Amino acid sequence: MKEYEYDVLVVGAGPGGSTAARYAAMGGARTLLIEKRQDIGNPVRCGEGISMDWLPKVGIEPRKEWISAQVKGAKIYSPSEKYVVTLTAEHAGNEVGYVIERDKFDKYLAALAARAGADIWVKSPAVNLIKEDGEVRGAVVRRNGELVKVWAKVIIGADGFESQVGRWAGIRTALSENDIIPCVQYRMVGIDYEEDFTHFYIGSCAPGGYVWIFPKGPDEANVGIGVTLKFLREPGEVKRYLDRFIERHPGLAKGQPIEIVTGGVSTNRPLESVTANRVMLVGDAARMIDPITGGGIKNACLSGMYAGQVAVEALETGDFSRNFFGKYEELWRREFETKNLRNWHAKEVLMTLSDEDLEKIVEVLSEEDIEDISALSLFLAIQRRYPELVRKFEHLL
Repeated sequence: MKEYEYDVLVVGAGPGGSTAARYAAMGGARTLLIEKRQDIGNPVRCGEGISMDWLPKVGIEPRKEWISAQVKGAKIYSPSEKYVVTLTAEHAGNEVGYVIERDKFDKYLAALAARAGADIWVKSPAVNLIKEDGEVRGAVVRRNGELVKVWAKVIIGADGFESQVGRWAGIRTALSENDIIPCVQYRMVGIDYEEDFTHFYIGSCAPGGYVWIFPKGPDEANVGIGVTLKFLREPGEVKRYLDRFIERHPGLAKGQPIEIVTGGVSTNRPLESVTANRVMLVGDAARMIDPITGGGIKNACLSGMYAGQVAVEALETGDFSRNFFGKYEELWRREFETKNLRNWHAKEVLMTLSDEDLEKIVEVLSEEDIEDISALSLFLAIQRRYPELVRKFEHLL
């Protein structure tokens, strides 16, 4: 078996993995980024919406080649669609942003890693971790049809929703059926819709989740749905929910799908730990998805940056212990753990609310002049009109 030696091995070339590899390489670490697929970024399994405020922080320059649309804000529809909450940049702040071409975006990030000095292997899945005396020392990788050993001082697991690296390293990443959202999305053309906004529909049209419309052009958009696993009873049920939604909306029903993608999203509370000796997890592999929105690109890139930086520090000190990687845990938790935990609690409550309850919430928010969108301002606005409803989730305050 051929053998290779690196300082840092990053498993998975999505946004988190490529960012981790870039920052590790920028710090002088001999870095290898491996991707199991032959084409980085494909197949696309993403709604493709991102906010824009965080891009400079991780050194990402917006590029026309991977931006399909820039939106003015978001619209959230009540179950009956009678009431609509419109969130513009003044209210939503960092939630306003771009709809991207995810495959081109992922390739752009991988190219940044390569230009920083990282080696990249495509069509090269990790098949297991190498352990000596119970300690992780690298990974066995299938490259060009043969198994090779890659020795590394630090392994960064960025292998997404179905992450194997975390499981192999003994990190607890299991999910409950409350925290798994199967998703189906069409890329549709020939539709009529308001292209300056992203659109979100809540209620029984998508139990425990929502339907989204993300603009890709004047008559083109990603139209998708996520439904919490515990509400599903039959195979193919998520697609049927989406098809029924499209049938009820003539502007969508007149169009045609040119692509369909499926996948799963984790919407759990932050994990107790995402590290082990010599191992750090980032992004989806570390269950860092925002539990309310299901968005993960921002947190993947931020956590990837921190993991890459801490890997360089570990190399400088020669300390690759889980205790040393507490620096990484501290960085990502300070960045977004509180928000993710709050949103997980909110998601748990929202899953218990009826269409009638959700109708009242959107009604209030559509009529209130709320200058600052926050959990507190929203709860206080609802409390003034429907105090009995707030009692269901006042503990979130």
